[in-house]
Amino acid sequence: MKIVVRNQTRKTVLADAAELADTSEKRRTGLLKHDRLDPGQGLWIVPCESVHSFFMKFAIDLVYLDRNHKVRKVRHRMVPWRVSACLSAHSILELPAGAAAASGTETGDQLEMEEEKTEVRIQPCLRRAPD
Repeated sequence: MKIVVRNQTRKTVLADAAELADTSEKRRTGLLKHDRLDPGQGLWIVPCESVHSFFMKFAIDLVYLDRNHKVRKVRHRMVPWRVSACLSAHSILELPAGAAAASGTETGDQLEMEEEKTEVRIQPCLRRAPD
């Protein structure tokens, strides 16, 4: 499932194809298997109040959110081999380095998470119904 993340305060989009990490396995793996995050991508880790970047290959932005998706803290360009935490956070949005600044996201902003809408086309069935 892809998530669109909007900053309602700034009227900007932080991610239009963020992944949801809401299981123990997904939270544990995080971005470790990635070589990079492209613009628009991200990982929303729920629940989570701290992360590390051990063994990662690239820097990331971190946006810490409370249960109501209000920004509690922003950490810009966290490089590999670091630890970051915000004990008042309920979840963390990991973004490509520079994405938080580009969107103007700051502490106190209100974010909105929405499941990406995908257009589904149904092909008509041309088979004849049995008699």
